[in-house]
Amino acid sequence: MSLRFEEIDWRPTPMGDISLRRRRDPVTGEDVYEVKLGDEFLMSSLFTAGETELARLGLAALPDDGTGLDVAVGGLGLGYTARAALEDARVRSLIVVDALPDVIRWHEEKRVPLGARLVSDRRCRLVHGDFFAMAGGAGGLDPGRPGRRFHAVLLDVDHSPRHVLHPSHAPFYEEAGMRSLAEHLHPGGVFALWSDDPPDEPFTAVLTEVFATAEAHVVGFDSPFRREAATNTVYVARKAPGPGA
Repeated sequence: MSLRFEEIDWRPTPMGDISLRRRRDPVTGEDVYEVKLGDEFLMSSLFTAGETELARLGLAALPDDGTGLDVAVGGLGLGYTARAALEDARVRSLIVVDALPDVIRWHEEKRVPLGARLVSDRRCRLVHGDFFAMAGGAGGLDPGRPGRRFHAVLLDVDHSPRHVLHPSHAPFYEEAGMRSLAEHLHPGGVFALWSDDPPDEPFTAVLTEVFATAEAHVVGFDSPFRREAATNTVYVARKAPGPGA
């Protein structure tokens, strides 16, 4: 039987102290892994429906035309979005960008439950970098192939477009930021975003200015801390297809 609580790792970062913790759930008896940045919870293995639906809904918006998909994920967390993307047989390559090298190290050292699964998949590459700076630059999201385009970009870093982890992230959610991101997508490509807040109509309006279609999906899931179902939001926006598509 595991210990009731263990702080697996703790490190200072420019954004605050980050820690990886494991605790035993008293109801299920299962181990729960949690990531905290300062006093804020970034991720818990107890609630993963939104992270999984981010990949599922984002990739479902792409046509099943036999094309192998190149996908980029912003934010590694505990790896649930990356795992869900790899479960789509169409995905031929996956890049996961994370600003915190310790989060990548936890996976490489298999200190988190999905670490072995992700690092052993040849389609998957973990990249240390600032997603927002990379998305706003001409070089794009693959340091090894500047200017590379993707069929889908899935983002789960900030709590929501209005509740960001760092002020420097805020411009990304404005029209200019979305247009820069869209340049890194193939025609017909998809941008999908996880949010902890209810659907935000002004942000959806920004998406519709940049993309051909945009929709906010409400994802419900059970929470032991609430009587009613908890919800996340997944935004899915698709770029206009190219000529002849």
